[in-house]
Amino acid sequence: MVGTSAKKYRALLREIALGYPEAHEDFPWGESVIKVKGKVFVFLGRDGDDLGFSVKLPVSGGFALSLPFASPTGYGLAKGGWITAKFGPREKPPMDVLRAWLDESYRAVAPKKLAASLPRADKAAPPPATPAAPRRRPSIAGRAAKRGV
Repeated sequence: MVGTSAKKYRALLREIALGYPEAHEDFPWGESVIKVKGKVFVFLGRDGDDLGFSVKLPVSGGFALSLPFASPTGYGLAKGGWITAKFGPREKPPMDVLRAWLDESYRAVAPKKLAASLPRADKAAPPPATPAAPRRRPSIAGRAAKRGV
């Protein structure tokens, strides 16, 4: 029997994904995928006790992989920026983050004209900024050498 929580969150992710322009559901390999113009932007997989889905994250993929529930997608898709998120039957997924990931994946896969027709990307759950490495000032000797002194 499908876990109530997994089923509920999977249905919510499906509903959000189908809300994008020209998005439609398909069932290749017996698994649910949501496509735009024939290209997959989210793999929802099969019903089960766990929730798992994969999205293309060319911008926030590095941050996503730092989270405990995310991993590179198999079948060679990881090299194209695909990330898989998995949650157990009792885990509550961070829906604000997952919603932002769906948006990023749609924009990455959809034709530019369709993606441009969307309102600005939701900034509700941006990845935290990575602190920049401190800039090193050249030493006094280094500055003098640069000036030819």
